[in-house]
Amino acid sequence: MTPRPGTMRLACMFSSILLFGAAGLLLFISLQDPVELTPQQIPGMKFSIRPQHDGHLRIPTERVTHSLPSGSPRGLQLQVPDQPRPHRKAKAAGSPSRLRQRRRRLLIKKMPVAGTNRGNNSSETFVQPRPHTMDSRWISLHQSQQERKRVMQEACAKYRASSSRRAVTPRHVSRIFVEDRHRVLYCEVPKAGCSNWKRVLMVLAGLASSTADIQHNTVHYGSALKRLDTFDRQGIIHRLSTYTKMLFVREPFERLVSAFRDKFEHPNSYYHPVFGKAILARYRANASREALRTGSGVQFPEFIQYLLDVHRPVGMDIHWDHVSRLCSPCLIDYDFVGKFESMEDDANFFLHLIQAPGNLTFPRFKDRHSQEARTTARITHQYFAQLSSLQRQRTYDFYYMDYLMFNYSKPFSDLY
Repeated sequence: MTPRPGTMRLACMFSSILLFGAAGLLLFISLQDPVELTPQQIPGMKFSIRPQHDGHLRIPTERVTHSLPSGSPRGLQLQVPDQPRPHRKAKAAGSPSRLRQRRRRLLIKKMPVAGTNRGNNSSETFVQPRPHTMDSRWISLHQSQQERKRVMQEACAKYRASSSRRAVTPRHVSRIFVEDRHRVLYCEVPKAGCSNWKRVLMVLAGLASSTADIQHNTVHYGSALKRLDTFDRQGIIHRLSTYTKMLFVREPFERLVSAFRDKFEHPNSYYHPVFGKAILARYRANASREALRTGSGVQFPEFIQYLLDVHRPVGMDIHWDHVSRLCSPCLIDYDFVGKFESMEDDANFFLHLIQAPGNLTFPRFKDRHSQEARTTARITHQYFAQLSSLQRQRTYDFYYMDYLMFNYSKPFSDLY
């Protein structure tokens, strides 16, 4: 007896439903174990840096610190010998997890990539420091870095909370110099050892064999070192997320006096005609014709008047601008914060961390006016003694964020 066409169609539909149901059940079972579908997160710092459509770079500040102790700055880790790892028992070729993995291979390929990769973690070139690998000096320097990072981050969180959500533009990285061989980014703070730091970077880059061989004009007016803002957007993103970022700071009043002595107490073909003439014309009563012509002879109180004037006759300059503006430390997460006051220890510790050549140390020589004494706390007090208490207070207020972020004490007891 020949089956009717309607019966055959019904049987085919029923068989199809059974097959689809079985396939759906198998798919459901295969998705019950999510472990193999989860991309592996690298321990340490989490970055999620993506180019924005507005042409800016955004660096979220969310972090994961599974492998670092609380408060430990990323990148401050010493090389130690590889430790033996416990052997894991190999899974049988026909184990259930292998079967599940084969069934899910197609789904995994179609999933969007989540998490981060090793290229976005600037601490990947270091290993976790361990007490038995460091003497007491290294431990002390490491703890000092932890404390400086903590103070800086707390100040940013309290006073510049919105900065972490801002977009990084080329202007924010215009003072950052790049050394690609050792993957270092250095934010230049003038009058805080920047000339010698650039010499060190040039030696690291293989551009010179010794820091003593590099002249002042080569350091400041040559084009051997690249700035971060000369790279394209992807180049900036890549280096910010994978290189070791460092800056060195100095007590703000000392840095200011050092800049004044350098630029106004010695012949200078730029600062005298550009800044000196404008300062003398605005703040010196009955200035001589010669002074107005050359711009020479600016006194420290006149310079402070210019600095504090909201309607300055000439703009700001990097030699006395705030570090918080030069390097944007509330926007860019620096791995290492050094201080001019402990330059030798901090600098050589940093060179050790990045595995610089053993014969490279931070130079001690004074770059300019070598016969003149360095600006010290005593010399700084002599200059500020020329000011009124109100001028001292206003100057302290001007640099307040630098004092706060880098944990410098008030230089005068009458400041509040």
